[in-house]
Amino acid sequence: MKYFYSILFIVGLTISLDAQEKKADKGAEPVEEKKIDTVKVNYMPTGVRLGTDVLSIISSQIGSKFSGWEVNADVDFYRYYLAIDYGYWAKQLKVKNGDFENSGNYFRVGADVNFLLKDPDRNMVFLGYRYGLSTFDHSSEFLQNFVDPLSSSDAGVRAHWMELTGGLRVKIWKMIWVGYTARFKFVPRATNYSRMQPYDIPGYGIFEKKIYWGFNYQLFFKIPVRARE
Repeated sequence: MKYFYSILFIVGLTISLDAQEKKADKGAEPVEEKKIDTVKVNYMPTGVRLGTDVLSIISSQIGSKFSGWEVNADVDFYRYYLAIDYGYWAKQLKVKNGDFENSGNYFRVGADVNFLLKDPDRNMVFLGYRYGLSTFDHSSEFLQNFVDPLSSSDAGVRAHWMELTGGLRVKIWKMIWVGYTARFKFVPRATNYSRMQPYDIPGYGIFEKKIYWGFNYQLFFKIPVRARE
């Protein structure tokens, strides 16, 4: 008989719990499905930025040992930017027991990655990479035994190197932008010289320094090709 009452108790408890669950389900608010926030990526460029290195212009005006200029351009593909630099560089340097001169052009091409994805003006904090190539002439004159001058020169010397870049681009007014680029230059290589190894490479710097730092302060003008989103 005691087993019969036990079975009735278990059945009654089960029915009561089932009724409470159904009541709770009826009173509960419907759960909305979580919407997935998706962002449509548009790789169509918004414009082309053209600029120049202000520091090169200033250095050319205030000193006699350096003359040069540099123009810069980049175009955006969402967060990725194709970047191109072209410049001229001429130096007159005092070296051990003599003088060194060079003049030539250089070219850099690479890409930057922007880490400010949600900025409506597409301001940039970026990291990037460049390949640099230079063609130039150089000459030197040394005092042999501190008495007799010894001259040497080469034309059409070629050099190349790699760069890691980082910096900032900020819109200040309408289509005017300013920014800077810091350059970590490395592994320079020079070819097509016969008489003497280059001392200074246009666009790079001192050839013997296998790691070299550079810095540009730039002013840009942006030509829009489509409205920003």
